[in-house]
Amino acid sequence: MQVEWLKLRADELRARADEGATVIVPVGSVEQHGPHLPVQVDALLAGEVSCRAALELAKERPVVVAPTVWMGLAEHHMSLGATFTLDFNTYQALLGCLCRSIDRHGFPRIFILNGHGGNVSALGVIAGELAKALDAKVATATYWHLKQTMASFREILEEQDNVNHAGEAESSMLLALVPELVDREAMRTAEGPIGGIVRPSGAYGYNHIADLSPSGVLGKPRTASAEKGERLLNAAASAVADAIKDEALWGER
Repeated sequence: MQVEWLKLRADELRARADEGATVIVPVGSVEQHGPHLPVQVDALLAGEVSCRAALELAKERPVVVAPTVWMGLAEHHMSLGATFTLDFNTYQALLGCLCRSIDRHGFPRIFILNGHGGNVSALGVIAGELAKALDAKVATATYWHLKQTMASFREILEEQDNVNHAGEAESSMLLALVPELVDREAMRTAEGPIGGIVRPSGAYGYNHIADLSPSGVLGKPRTASAEKGERLLNAAASAVADAIKDEALWGER
């Protein structure tokens, strides 16, 4: 079954709305990903996980994957170049326009699936505001923050427990999807501290990624492989599909 909005005709999309389809809206970012990965990583992976999850869901319920929102909140990468960023007000307005369009077409549920760490906090606020303003029910998740994903990723990865920026996980998934865009020589030597901008204590203080890692990498991509990447993508998609199927997420039993 075709699940991508961009590949469906208008009459097919109207029919999906009439069937009560859930619309998954992938959101990511275009930003530097170290010396070995292309800048499209977050947008690519958000879209890929969304499509795989949708194909799983489509076996039992109608679903559509909207076009990926490829720009996000990436100010913390700007000092390393190669990055597009939005401010919060613009990002909120953009997602608001997209979700209002989906709502006006009669789709009853919108699931915003995030693939970029810099979007996380903003999406919680935006989803809450949209849920109050729209007839459609709205939910959001970052695919690697789902408990099911976290458990699976810990079993698959060797050098880290979960997604780190341009590290083992993201490098593996890119090797599975677009190996021709990965610089394997640079991947063997690129690395940075495992972790992110949240301190081990749980406190947060704003930092540019360049201040934490001059290479722009958080983690150790050298152990990445396409085989791991395929397993990671499927695990994430399964977790997303299960999250969407949870009626309690939508306020229903």
